[in-house]
Amino acid sequence: MLELYQWELSQYSEKVRLILDYKGLEYRKIEVTPGVGQVELFRLTGQKQVPVLKDGNRYIPDSTAITKYLDLQYPDRPLIPQDPKQRGLTLLIEEWADESIGIKGRKALFSAISQDQNFRKSLLPTSTPDVLKTLVEGVPSDFLRVLGFGVGYSPDVIKSAIADLKQDLEALTLILADSPYLTGDEPTLADLAVASLSILLKFPEGPYLDLPASIRGKGVPSLADNPDYAPFFAWRDRLYTQFRKPLIGPSPTGGAPTSIQIE
Repeated sequence: MLELYQWELSQYSEKVRLILDYKGLEYRKIEVTPGVGQVELFRLTGQKQVPVLKDGNRYIPDSTAITKYLDLQYPDRPLIPQDPKQRGLTLLIEEWADESIGIKGRKALFSAISQDQNFRKSLLPTSTPDVLKTLVEGVPSDFLRVLGFGVGYSPDVIKSAIADLKQDLEALTLILADSPYLTGDEPTLADLAVASLSILLKFPEGPYLDLPASIRGKGVPSLADNPDYAPFFAWRDRLYTQFRKPLIGPSPTGGAPTSIQIE
C-alpha cells in the first residue's frame, strides 16, 4: 500500500490526499512529528518537509512531483491533460496556487489563531490530550504576535497576504461563474490544487480532516465569511463531496502524531 508521510494541517499534504482519493488509490497516513520526525524524514529523503509519498522502496517528496509520479505510474483518471494548451494552463494554475494560496494562506491563518483562543484550540487534532489543548489555548496573543515577527509574519505582511487572497478569491469566483472547473469541463490538477490549498482559508464542511466537527465550515475572518466568495467555497465543497473520501472511525495514523519509522 502507498504510504503518505504528512502533517494533518499541511495544505500540501491535503493536496496529495485529495489527489490520491480522486485517483481511487488506497494509502496509509503516517503523521510526522515536528522536530524529531522531520530529522528522521531527512534521513530517508534528504529533506524535512512533508508531504512525502512512499511507493514500495521509492520515496517521492513534494506535492507537484508526487502528482507527476502518480499520473505516470497510475494513469487512470489523469490529472495533467495531454492537450498542450490545457496542460500548460493546468501547470500554470497549480504553480500559482502553490505560491499564492498555499503560502499566503498560512499567514492569514496565523493571524486568525493569534487573535482567537477558541479557534486556536479547535485547530488541534481530535486526538490531542486535553492538557495540551488547555496549554495551547492559554498562550497569550501578545506572545504569538512576537512569534509572528520572528518568522516574518509582521502585521503588515499579514495584511498584505489577506489583501492578495481577497483578489485571488475574487478571480477564482469569476472564472468559475460559467465553468464547472478551472480549465475546462473536466477536473484537472489545477482544480484539486486550488481546492486543497484553500483549506486554511475555510475548512471544508464535511469530515475530511482529523479536526473537531466544530471547526468545519469556519476559517479566516473576512475570507471565510465573505458572501462575495461564497460561490468559490461552495464549488470547493462540491468538489470535495465528489472526490474526497470522508474520514470514517479513528484516524489511520492511530491517534496522536508519532515519529516516523525507519525501515
